[in-house]
Amino acid sequence: MDKQYSTIKQGIKSDRSFRYFETKVKPLLSKIYSDSIVEKLATQIYLLIQEHLAESVAENLNKWSQNDVLMITYGDSVSTSEEKPLVTLGRFLENLQDTITGVHILPFCPYSSDDGFSVIDYLQVDPELGNWQDIENIAKKYDLMADLVLNHISSKSEWFEQFKQGIKPGCDYFIEADPATDLSAVVRPRSNPLLVEIDTVNGKKHIWATYSADQVDIDYTNPDVLLEIINIILLYLKQGSKYIRLDAVGFLWKSEGTSCIHLPQTHALIKLFREVTQMINPDTALITETNVPNRENLSYFGNRDEAHLIYNFSLPPLILNALLQGKSNHLKTWMMSMPPAPLGCAYFNFTASHDGIGLRPTEGLLLEDEYNAMLETMKQFGGKISMRDKPDGTQSPYEINISLFDALKGTVKGEDEWQIERFLCSQTIMMAVEGVPAFYIHSLLATPNDYAGMAKTGRNRSINRYKWDYKELEQKLNDPNSNQAMVMKKMSRLIKIRRRQPAFHPNATQYTLHPMNKALFAFWRQSIHRDQSIFCINNLSDRPQELLLSDINLICIDPWQDLLSGQMIEDINDSFTLQPYQCAWITNKF
Repeated sequence: MDKQYSTIKQGIKSDRSFRYFETKVKPLLSKIYSDSIVEKLATQIYLLIQEHLAESVAENLNKWSQNDVLMITYGDSVSTSEEKPLVTLGRFLENLQDTITGVHILPFCPYSSDDGFSVIDYLQVDPELGNWQDIENIAKKYDLMADLVLNHISSKSEWFEQFKQGIKPGCDYFIEADPATDLSAVVRPRSNPLLVEIDTVNGKKHIWATYSADQVDIDYTNPDVLLEIINIILLYLKQGSKYIRLDAVGFLWKSEGTSCIHLPQTHALIKLFREVTQMINPDTALITETNVPNRENLSYFGNRDEAHLIYNFSLPPLILNALLQGKSNHLKTWMMSMPPAPLGCAYFNFTASHDGIGLRPTEGLLLEDEYNAMLETMKQFGGKISMRDKPDGTQSPYEINISLFDALKGTVKGEDEWQIERFLCSQTIMMAVEGVPAFYIHSLLATPNDYAGMAKTGRNRSINRYKWDYKELEQKLNDPNSNQAMVMKKMSRLIKIRRRQPAFHPNATQYTLHPMNKALFAFWRQSIHRDQSIFCINNLSDRPQELLLSDINLICIDPWQDLLSGQMIEDINDSFTLQPYQCAWITNKF
């Protein structure tokens, strides 16, 4: 194989793609694997991607703009009995064709548990959902984000069956460990045992399973596993994916005696995936899912050579806490600490997802009494608190499981009449913050807590994974007095306004403002070409609040208007009144 690589090098020395591969990809392999296998592995990877190479390897630094807005959904979040759910999803999206530009379809492969995150076959679409043509049909109209569940695979998969039978290649794809080994330093997202005992043709073995007994971790120390994952990426790109979401990516590499999270080899693997996708389609963006404290999360930008997008995991709990408490101090402190995303990178903003509201991203950001008040309030509003095991053997809260719409039905003082206004405030803040905004389908639809779904599965996360019958949903959307119709109408209007503003480009300048009133959360955005400024002012409280316009330094030579209410600013030395939970986007270009 080394000779084959030499032949490749001799035959295409002038080829820019191969030179790029030699300069960018091969050195990363050397950071992951021993020198003895790098040449062979490099050959295998290049031969695998060679026929898929793009005409140019030039980096695309314009992957997104203020126009980009995504929706997050399961393939069957909306369905009917008459057709496959992916077909129904395509029809539902017609309601949003002027609102969103992209769709993140959560794992759509055959699976055995965890609502898709225990993949049986990466190369197939779950026949219960539809087929690859259905995926392609959506990808033709919207920017598609596909989930790559690359840390683990289902115990019902062919690979794991091969492991149990001692058959290649699967027999070499999983991580065995001695149960007597001290693994107490390993960081865990769940409270189940780390090692799972299984019967094989070679006797009992203990296999690494970070998430559950049905989600067995694959072994990246075996380079054949890397080749399998690259082959899967190739397929997802071929089927029209613009974004590839790397699920649970922080746990990829395991090394006894370490935390087994964020290890150097893991970062090198992500960089390698980035370079490979760059060679195949420079428009592709990789997004890392790492539900961890803020500083750890930021590390996945690397030196602008790793993830193109990282989830802004601290944003959901901080917005929630701010609206429960009615004050902006922690949001302001966090925003001032956030560096601008590196060139060619961006934050991925959200307030709700298929998982719960992560609590680890609040570490070091919230006071203990407010943190505890937030948890207690969420319990009062019907939510559940999921726990994780810590290295010292104790447990701590990992996430809040609740519909965001119900999470905002009141404040720490209890429920009140401001649920819709408070909820819309949370979404307006999120879509104005630096980054690419993404809305969970159940936020767009104001879906309440699904207690029946949680009781049926016995899992806390099911409380926010309701499956709408499309006919029932259409009735709700056609009823102007339903929460679903009111919220979707108002959200669509806000999103459409947002998409037209250059100052909301994901990489536009952001600066935290400091009005004297702590109930106001304010920040300034300026377009890349500096031709538009927007002052984003948000009332976090249930009472009217006055903003002294002199506090935000409006320039008198420009006329100013609030894009959301249409109100003109006649005197920049005047005050501006915001009603409970009202938001304003005050701009000089309208």
